Amino acid sequence: MPALAERLKQFSVSASVIMATKARELAAQGIKVVSMTTGEPDFATPANAIEAAHQAALNGETKYTPQDGTRRLKEAVQRKFRRDNDLDYALDEIMITNGGKQSIFNAFMATIDPGDEVVIPTPFWSSYAEMAKVAQGTPVFVSCPQNNGFKVRPEDLEAAITPRTKWVMLNFPNNPTGAACSRAEMEAIAAVLLRHPHVWVMTDDMYEHLVYDGFEFCTIASVEPRLKDRTLTVNGASKTYAMTGWRIGFAGGPKQLIKAMVNMQGQTTAGVSSVGQAAAAAALDGPQEGVAERAAIYRERRDLMVEMLNAAPGIQCHKPEGAFYVFPNIGGCIGKTSAGGRLIATDGDFALALLEEKYVAVVQGAAYGMSPYIRLSYASSTEHLREGCKRIQEFCQALR
Repeated sequence: MPALAERLKQFSVSASVIMATKARELAAQGIKVVSMTTGEPDFATPANAIEAAHQAALNGETKYTPQDGTRRLKEAVQRKFRRDNDLDYALDEIMITNGGKQSIFNAFMATIDPGDEVVIPTPFWSSYAEMAKVAQGTPVFVSCPQNNGFKVRPEDLEAAITPRTKWVMLNFPNNPTGAACSRAEMEAIAAVLLRHPHVWVMTDDMYEHLVYDGFEFCTIASVEPRLKDRTLTVNGASKTYAMTGWRIGFAGGPKQLIKAMVNMQGQTTAGVSSVGQAAAAAALDGPQEGVAERAAIYRERRDLMVEMLNAAPGIQCHKPEGAFYVFPNIGGCIGKTSAGGRLIATDGDFALALLEEKYVAVVQGAAYGMSPYIRLSYASSTEHLREGCKRIQEFCQALR
């Protein structure tokens, strides 16, 4: 068999994908598995979005689309940025991508030269580092400890930036911790970035509408307009509108950066699904009451998860401001042995033993750059989450 590329040795398969696959394999054997691995809303796509896609197909909108997106969706995104973020982007400063991930990939591939550094606050969504490496960049990790609410400290960010830094990544509300930055905290981050004009800034705002207890979301180009000409604001329809499978992301940024990203997309996937773009435009421009209603349900689920996990021996769960993840510390379980005889030396051991013995699937914190933690998604039914947390309590109670 001909050889595969050497570059593949640099990359790893997503831990959440691995654990989700193991969970599906057990479920296929007839085992009742409670999986809390995947960040995918369990709600249905809004009916007006589905109807818009249907009508677009009936109207013959089934051909190739412009590489930067249809005018209709770009205008809807333009209105969304103005309405939700107080950001004014021209149409040639906006592009549509196959999910938010492609916006990030396009930007890295269009800007990173070999050896350029990408500063990533940790814990982090693992794809950031992997995509930086695909672009021949070097990930540089900045620890965001739990005692700071899993948020980046300005002095730590300052220390991480070097002359080789090309990008600083921001993701608040965060995957995997759910942490979100207040305006004052974002202003402190912006003050650091203003001192480094050679650095691009990327903010992944995919969870912006999933914030709780009166928390007010803010994005860095709005907080500090002087950074707007070197900030890429990434978002999409997946989390807010439960449209993960539609694969619609979008980004706003400086014209020349967007032009380069469109060129990169043109050599990879080209234009995005025509009917998917019609659906996303309807979601962005349509009634928004459902967004707040779903957020209220997520908040109830968060509270349930935090309460039940904190009742499990050896677990300490921080209450996050947003997203739909909790990231509990399992330090009190390390060094113990499970009822099935497995030594829990790492959070990976904990996750594997939990799956094999109690049929609950979670993801080890090491996959996101911080141990000893686990990530659990609460983007599933309350009954499902309650059963999963009950099994986790039983698992922890049996540790010796």
